[in-house]
Amino acid sequence: MKNAVVLLSGGLDSATVLAMARAQGYDCHALSVDYGQRHHSELDASRRVAEALGARQHRVVHIDLTVFGGSALTDSSIAVPEKESTGIPLTYVPARNTIMLSLALAWAEVLHADDIFIGVNAVDYSGYPDCRPAYIEAFERMANLATQAAVEGHPLTLHAPLMHMSKAEIIQQGVKLGLDYGMTVSCYQADETGRACGLCDSCRLRREGFAAAGLPDPTRYR
Repeated sequence: MKNAVVLLSGGLDSATVLAMARAQGYDCHALSVDYGQRHHSELDASRRVAEALGARQHRVVHIDLTVFGGSALTDSSIAVPEKESTGIPLTYVPARNTIMLSLALAWAEVLHADDIFIGVNAVDYSGYPDCRPAYIEAFERMANLATQAAVEGHPLTLHAPLMHMSKAEIIQQGVKLGLDYGMTVSCYQADETGRACGLCDSCRLRREGFAAAGLPDPTRYR
């Protein structure tokens, strides 16, 4: 089995990606990042998902992005939007995916892993610039210029298998792979037990996804 690093937030998308990578025969090393987000319920969920899906390892890296703020997820003075808006939303965390992918890249080199998986999506998403195909392609090019592994003949492949899937298609894929979405937490402002607010963009997209897929929503709402 080939080693792969899978970024795992504990949400619906990243859990699906872990299930997909496992189904493709990868030996998955799950990486979660505690970056100072509003709650730790999603990190608790990531531990449940990693164990349930048989990740070889699960590590949590601690980085405090609250020192910069600039996002409703890292600055308590900025409220999480509860109505759909246009443009890049306040929940965008500056450079978050770049930071997380860089950490995944470092671990991949240590593991001699040529593959990294990330659950970004360009269809049902909140308008984040670091979820676009052009960004993923650019990061992969950079990674293959920046690492000893690539220079020595082991180029990295950055997989974003959900990129062009709707939320309903993602959910249907996960269900086919036996994923229990009741383990996951997607809400931007879940409480300490993991119950969702039902009002934020992430809750809205998740709820609409289950409805479009014709499947019951296992999310626990407050």
